[in-house]
Amino acid sequence: MVVGIEIWAALGFLFAAYAVVGNDALQTLGTFINSNRHVHWTLLFAFAAVVLVAVFTYGWIVNSGDPSFGRLSNTSKYPVFEVQWYHTIPPLVLLLLTRFGIPVSTTFLVLTIFATAAGLNSMLVKSGIGYILAFVVGGVLYAILTPTLERYFRKTEDRPRGTIWVAAQWTTTAYLWGVWLMQDFANIFVFLPRQLNAAQSFTAMAVIVVLLGITFANRGGPVQRILRSKTAVTDIRSATIIDFTYASLLWYFKELNDIPMSTTWVFLGLIAGREYAIATLSQVRSVGATSKIVASDAGKALFGLIVSVVLAVGLPRLGAALAG
Repeated sequence: MVVGIEIWAALGFLFAAYAVVGNDALQTLGTFINSNRHVHWTLLFAFAAVVLVAVFTYGWIVNSGDPSFGRLSNTSKYPVFEVQWYHTIPPLVLLLLTRFGIPVSTTFLVLTIFATAAGLNSMLVKSGIGYILAFVVGGVLYAILTPTLERYFRKTEDRPRGTIWVAAQWTTTAYLWGVWLMQDFANIFVFLPRQLNAAQSFTAMAVIVVLLGITFANRGGPVQRILRSKTAVTDIRSATIIDFTYASLLWYFKELNDIPMSTTWVFLGLIAGREYAIATLSQVRSVGATSKIVASDAGKALFGLIVSVVLAVGLPRLGAALAG
């Protein structure tokens, strides 16, 4: 447990940390894991853990004890109050959905119950814009790359990868993982005080590192099936381009404002635009089949949003009723 934290807050943090790391391995580390299947998971985990510790430490220092990078600083949208038993239910639901490989938005599922109506509306607007922008970027980028680089990648997929591509992918993964952590640490640390002392902070960091190790030992878990259904994501060169584009989109939205957003929606938008471009310009998959995959992913994300709103509205009322 985290030092000096109430039991429900500590449990909520623990559940959220495991659920968020497990679910979002699809977006941030999925291509890294898939395209490095020949590398032992402990080496991949050590690399990701070093980046996590560096980002966490930097955020805690520059934000005066707030490892969420100011994403929860607006108390009119994300007020501070005592964590109750029902606040721990959303991350438990997220754990369950993750076991079924459903790529729901951790931001909505975990943060909605803590947010005011204004906070939820802000997250919805920013996440919706994120999906649309990512879809357009993915479509335009791969309309250019599909008949050029991507065609070359498919023709040379059996050739050994040069050290330049290996170095590029590992560097890009560090970039993506770091930016994602800056965005989504809020989903984990919402259960804890906005300002943490050194003992609390680094105990929490150690817990997250251990849970990250479990995720790597499972090679990303069931949610990885979503990524494996996409075109040519196990090629280290394609994975590098995907990760760099996704990271740059997240960096843009991080710099835009401090409003939390669904990184899942941005990722699904990018992949959807990419798949449509590839389906249109190549014979890998038909546009109809692509539409079914994109609709399925979007439907699962929408399902997660509906579940998060139902839990946010219903659980506090249930808690009040049980309290008499």
